Amino acid sequence: MKVNKIAALLLVGGLLVTSACEKDLLDQSNPNAPTKENFWQNQDDAIKGVFACYSGLQQFACYYRSWHFMAHRSDESFSQSPFVALADFTRFIQPDVDFFISSFAWNDYYRTIYRTNQAINRIPGIAMDETLRKRLVAEARFVRALSYFDLAYFFGNVPLMLEEPVDVNARAPQATQAQTEAQIIADLQAAIPDLPLTYGDVDKGRVTRGAAQALLAKVYMQQRQWAQASALFTQIIGSNQYVLVPNYLDNFTETNENNRESVFEVQFTGTVLEVGQGQDNGSASESHDRPNFFGPPGPTFADVQPRRWLLDAYTDSTVGFVPGSTTRHRIDPRRDVSIIHAGNPDVFYGRTFAQWGWNPNQQYWRKYLNDRTRADENFSSGINHRVIRYADVLLMQAEALIEQNQLGAARPLINQVRARVDLAPLPTNSTQDQLRQQLRLERARELAGEGTRWFDILRWGLMDNQVGIDELRTRDSDFTNFRLGVSKLLPIPRRDLGIDPNLRQNPGY
Repeated sequence: MKVNKIAALLLVGGLLVTSACEKDLLDQSNPNAPTKENFWQNQDDAIKGVFACYSGLQQFACYYRSWHFMAHRSDESFSQSPFVALADFTRFIQPDVDFFISSFAWNDYYRTIYRTNQAINRIPGIAMDETLRKRLVAEARFVRALSYFDLAYFFGNVPLMLEEPVDVNARAPQATQAQTEAQIIADLQAAIPDLPLTYGDVDKGRVTRGAAQALLAKVYMQQRQWAQASALFTQIIGSNQYVLVPNYLDNFTETNENNRESVFEVQFTGTVLEVGQGQDNGSASESHDRPNFFGPPGPTFADVQPRRWLLDAYTDSTVGFVPGSTTRHRIDPRRDVSIIHAGNPDVFYGRTFAQWGWNPNQQYWRKYLNDRTRADENFSSGINHRVIRYADVLLMQAEALIEQNQLGAARPLINQVRARVDLAPLPTNSTQDQLRQQLRLERARELAGEGTRWFDILRWGLMDNQVGIDELRTRDSDFTNFRLGVSKLLPIPRRDLGIDPNLRQNPGY
């Protein structure tokens, strides 16, 4: 399901609330213009309205671009961008609390939430097929939950908007992170019963029951409620809807989107339309901009790069014979799918690493690049972003089991992920702490560059005390600038603080 942006979607985007008693003849509402009051009338409107919710995730400051910069402040990435403000942002140096990446994200997430609130509140009143009505509301609840998931873990205490504002002066209370988590949980628990396990080809990409269960389990993981998370992962695994696809690369290309390893993806297309990309406009392209900033210099802006420790972490060799090769073993193949480096023999955008003349002491992200099909990147990549993969589910279930000291049940799940790339099983005599560390390393290698690392180190408590920061600093010198009690959260934009005097800035900004 590639989301179609059509003019009707704008009805649920950024409508201004106008006064019925406006007396200024030069500032009257067009009586023929669609409004939210006359839009939500029938089943077709409900379907279009939920399309608009999905479309919100494609916006500039959500998964189109900004999400990736916010998530890559972890220890696996760094920036040498000539755009100094951007490089400083990834180094936990933010003198301007209104830096466009985080302030735009705030705007676009709340625009998306505004759309979901309309869908959740208005679709139940439409006379239409009951099963479809429940499913559409459930889809909107998932999008709202995903939006608040990102806001809660990037910004902390955020306004919790669940209703449509009655006028332009309406304000939502600023909730604690725990209150926002509770609302995410409530939305997902309400959504799960009304979502199908799978869809036909025409609707692929919509939210499934497994996607909602996985997001709910991720919240429980962040709360360290291991048993609750594990119970949900057990249901997902037992549904038999998901498998690890044989070729690891198939998770990051346009031609293999929405495959059986995909639990939820944000849908993108590389088709160039009239108006730019990532914009809230019916004529804007629905493309993915990450590749333009996360690759090597020349074909991309090379604004974000992987740390050397991650490249060096791929120490395991395959155990089987490689067809067509004279060698029996090779290094973990996930390394060269994930990272461009001097030792990677592949061709990138038509040339080898040496032919490009890149610095052999540098390495660059490769995941989600179009280097196999294009001469360079532009602002219109069609590769979907995989928000949740089945490999992530298996490794999170393993983590939840390890934390409950169920090592015998956890180890086969990690080995299943390793077996996909022909790596040997883990030793069977590991202690709980040893298996915990092996799991964390496996997550780094399997999910490198996918934006999960920020949530991992947050969950592991590594940003909560100086001991954790010191560990992160051994892998990423940017954590020298990390301020305990401050840098874990982004600042709330100054403009919003001025609009709503009840909003409180995060500590330290």
